[in-house]
Amino acid sequence: MPEKGVFPPMKEKAGVVIPAAGSGTRMGSIVPKQFLHLAGKPLLVYSVNAFAQCDFISQVVVVAGEDWYEPTTQLLAELLPENWKTMVVVGGQRRQDSVRNGLNALDETIDVVLVHDGARPLVSGGLIERCYSAIIEYGAAIAAVPVKDTLKKADDGQKVAATVDRDMLWQAQTPQGARRDLLASAYEQNGDSDVTDESTLLEKAGIPVHLVAGEESNLKITRNEDLILAESIMTHRAGTIRIGHGFDAHRFSDFRALILGGVEIAYHRGLAGHSDADVVCHALCDAILGALGSGDIGRHFPDNDPSYEGISSLILLDRVMERCGSQGMKLTNADVTVVCQAPRLAPYIAAMQSNLARHCLVGPENMNIKATTTEKMGYVGREEGISCHAVVLIEKR
Repeated sequence: MPEKGVFPPMKEKAGVVIPAAGSGTRMGSIVPKQFLHLAGKPLLVYSVNAFAQCDFISQVVVVAGEDWYEPTTQLLAELLPENWKTMVVVGGQRRQDSVRNGLNALDETIDVVLVHDGARPLVSGGLIERCYSAIIEYGAAIAAVPVKDTLKKADDGQKVAATVDRDMLWQAQTPQGARRDLLASAYEQNGDSDVTDESTLLEKAGIPVHLVAGEESNLKITRNEDLILAESIMTHRAGTIRIGHGFDAHRFSDFRALILGGVEIAYHRGLAGHSDADVVCHALCDAILGALGSGDIGRHFPDNDPSYEGISSLILLDRVMERCGSQGMKLTNADVTVVCQAPRLAPYIAAMQSNLARHCLVGPENMNIKATTTEKMGYVGREEGISCHAVVLIEKR
């Protein structure tokens, strides 16, 4: 087994509802604000992406306005990896109605429900996990930050009537949520009341809500100046990037299937190895581990451990990606070169690309795979085996 502490333990699964049925009125936009672009991508994509990369989130439900159901579905299909854990449902008249529709769409097996604004694109993986952990421990939780500015109460909107004591005041953010049975109970008791967030519903039902330290950068985009501030924050975050290189080689072996990039290749020989000997996955794993400063694939999945005998290397890749996420990093793109004299790999490149992109939580366009020969030189040229190089770029989530 992997050495103790290498990978995080399995966690209780959760689902997230992302209400995205708002308008862009205050921003003077003709499209909903969650479709406005931030650094080249719609705000909503960042919100969905942040949750979909958490290993304990098993489903993401986006709630869109009725007129924007189809555009939202198409947008997520185009900009998120194929077969991601995301679905779109139609919202209701009020925010709480939209969230209830999303809650009802979650799989019955999900016990922990988070809710997050579609127009909060800068939520961090760390904040999501803190809220999730608080829900596990306390039953319900909300991200919030202490109020810093002096608050004034007006008598008629024009004159100061009093200064409000801010010592016990917090500014609510999202994520917020609760165990599913508690949130469902709150809706049963107060679902017809007008509330601005799920925490209020829970409070009205007498359910204690635990405060989780939020983040000032987790701002909600409501005005054009918010977009400018968000761009600045993203530019600062983008300063943390790492590059990794991986290499692997396996010799041919009779009586084994040839697996490359998780795809079975029609050929009379496979590759020798303790696992399925997928040289492409191994090189990619090594590149990611290298960027993380976490050694190599042999350290984490030793070839003398019987639990890895014959294992699919895609499983190993999933575990490496879990480690990447646990360190607050995500894969940005990868460039993979398979060095192979035979067989011809061109017919399989697209399937390999789709496979690896899905497991690395990126779009296919960010997973480049190419094959080349050595013009019959060296061990590859003599058809003794196959080698692979991989270069990756990872960055803070």
